[in-house]
Amino acid sequence: MGHTTIPVESLVKVVPFISAFQVNFTNDNTVFCFNGFYNPGTKGDCLVAPKAEDGQMAIYGRSDGIQMVVNIFVPTITNSMNCSVLLNLGSTVSILHSLQIFLYLVNFGPQAVLMLQSPESPVVSVRVFVIVTLLFLAQTFLYFSGLPYKVGSVVSSDPKTCQSLTCSTADVLTHSACGPLDRCGRNGICSFDTICTVTGPAVIDIQGHKNSVEDRCAYSLLSIPSVPNFLVLANFQERRRKDVSFLDSVTLQVAGSGVQIHLIQGGRVLLNNSSMVLSSSVQLVNGVELSKDNTGVTAKVSLSNFTTSVFFDGYTAQIRVQGPSGSSLQGLCGNSSRPLSGLRLSEHSSTSCETQYSDTSDSTINCTMVTERCNLLKKAPFSSCNIDPEPYIKACSDTLCRYPAVDGLPCQFLEAYTRACSLMSNTTLEGWRTVAECSSPDAFCQDQTCIDNEFCGETSGGETRCFCRSIFASPYREISALGTPTVCSQNSASLTLIGCLLAEKGFDYSALHLRDPTCTGQVDEKTHMVTFSFNSNSCGTQVMTNSTEIIYKNTIMAQNSSSDIITRQDQVHIDFSCIQTQPDLKTVAFRIRDSSVVQVITSGPWTYTLTMKAYTDASRTQAVDPSTEVQLNQKIWVELATDGLDANVVSLVTESCWATNQASPDGGLRYDLILNSCPNVADQTVTMQGNGQGTSNYFSFNMFQFSGSSGEIYLHCKLQLCVKQESSCIPVCSGARGRRSIRSRYEAAFISMAWTT
Repeated sequence: MGHTTIPVESLVKVVPFISAFQVNFTNDNTVFCFNGFYNPGTKGDCLVAPKAEDGQMAIYGRSDGIQMVVNIFVPTITNSMNCSVLLNLGSTVSILHSLQIFLYLVNFGPQAVLMLQSPESPVVSVRVFVIVTLLFLAQTFLYFSGLPYKVGSVVSSDPKTCQSLTCSTADVLTHSACGPLDRCGRNGICSFDTICTVTGPAVIDIQGHKNSVEDRCAYSLLSIPSVPNFLVLANFQERRRKDVSFLDSVTLQVAGSGVQIHLIQGGRVLLNNSSMVLSSSVQLVNGVELSKDNTGVTAKVSLSNFTTSVFFDGYTAQIRVQGPSGSSLQGLCGNSSRPLSGLRLSEHSSTSCETQYSDTSDSTINCTMVTERCNLLKKAPFSSCNIDPEPYIKACSDTLCRYPAVDGLPCQFLEAYTRACSLMSNTTLEGWRTVAECSSPDAFCQDQTCIDNEFCGETSGGETRCFCRSIFASPYREISALGTPTVCSQNSASLTLIGCLLAEKGFDYSALHLRDPTCTGQVDEKTHMVTFSFNSNSCGTQVMTNSTEIIYKNTIMAQNSSSDIITRQDQVHIDFSCIQTQPDLKTVAFRIRDSSVVQVITSGPWTYTLTMKAYTDASRTQAVDPSTEVQLNQKIWVELATDGLDANVVSLVTESCWATNQASPDGGLRYDLILNSCPNVADQTVTMQGNGQGTSNYFSFNMFQFSGSSGEIYLHCKLQLCVKQESSCIPVCSGARGRRSIRSRYEAAFISMAWTT
């Protein structure tokens, strides 16, 4: 058996990778092979013809005639002809007849045709062409490796790689493999399997594209077109700087159940705003598998042939989606290159979330050094991972060139890449923590609870605590305030301090108190606000007055503070006070037949009532009413009382009372009953009780009538308020008309009563 080899390179592309054409001459046949020499046992990828006594071979270029003939007989050939190889075989059939066979191998790029030409009869001069395709024999079978295959059948497949060759209806061998987002399963079937990483402000989508969120809004991370009402969304917030946002929380909305599962910093999980307690054991909640370990929280849900797993460690979220081959995703994870405005979720965002802020540049940031650190992902052991590190490197450098390398950020992006490698390529990057000088995989700030206006960060000493968000704290920092303005009421005050601002100054709220050490702040666990409250006679409150105001003052101080001047950093001394305006002078006149006179007085924050009422008995139980007949020289008791004033702060002092025969306090005849806060010594029937001791007092006198006058008598009283803490408010009555021994009295009211004599 002889053979020869004819290089044809790309002339005949029957099967990919054919680089030579072998011709074998045996005792019985002439054989043309495409992938090795002919072996009668294994056959091979060959054309077997009768034994030829002679033969010729020629190579031709493009031929319009052959192209036309092929297109007529084999319409499934759609490509243009490149070249052809002619094989001419001759053999003697009889003494009178020799047989000539012409084989044309015609190349059409990804398709090829075998054309056989032989005279049907020696007396017929017209040649009849029998045309078949090499890849689509008689338009029914495909020849591959010497065997025929039906159209649509799989010629070759590798279950380990899910790669296959198929005989297509277009007469070509089509090569198929798993798509870029698919993985080959153990059963040799491709399935959709991909990952999305959100870390810091960066979103690395399933295509490996990186984008950044610059505001503090909520965004759709993931939705699946074939799974209605399922959504994974992310909230972004600022931290130490106003112009850089970070992933703050992740929420899963599950179809049909109305369930929202919030994954929050610190390893906290809320089910429709109710806190959950999780462990490493899987807990099933409305079809969602929840678990928690030292690295973070995982939520896993299976819906409509898709399995979605969300991992969140408080700073990085990684979402893995598995489903049918060829699936697509929507949201930032599906395509982060989309305009962010179309994926923003206003119903989950604050109205001001899109507002852009600027901040002063940080001179301590060395962009060259942080970029060099981020480029560690290009080196061993990271280089053993087959996931493209470039989007992670860019996310790392873009963030750390604008934001200080604190709160675990130098390792956060490396950790995210390492976890992606572990999930998607089963690659364990041994020793990377040593190379990158990163600590254990424990989640940063695990089990640390911060409120909405705070985030968990690391102090310069390496401890973790809640820090104020920059935008929230900015107005307070600008005026060096630690809390909200003092809230004042009539006789009390409160001051609320912000917990994270106190911590920022190094103050422990539990060590703070008012002037009275027993008066400490009350902490609201939901807001981390610390409120200090006092009233006028408690917690060491100081009460001061001037001509128009009453001032309540107290001080927040630390347990070790003894001076009004701060001399050490660990001391705090915060004065706060309330200023109340003295009540305005009010005048009113009523007739005694109306039983009593009541005046409601409002002045600044003060609102109180002043009552003048007459009685016929010393115990003041028998009030004078319109039907009461008061006899001449009958003793009458008149009570002056207030309601709404703090008796611990002020006292009511009756300065003077007098009677007139006209409604005007200054008109007509006048008779004095009380002078200089004391009874008129000229009238021995006048007595005074409780004057200056509280918020009410009373006096008595015998009923009289102006000489030569009949009709109505008007009783007028002038009253004062006295601040107790500054001086004694009780008048000392002695001498001819009494004398004033009190200070800090302030005119409060002028009241009159009238009755018919």
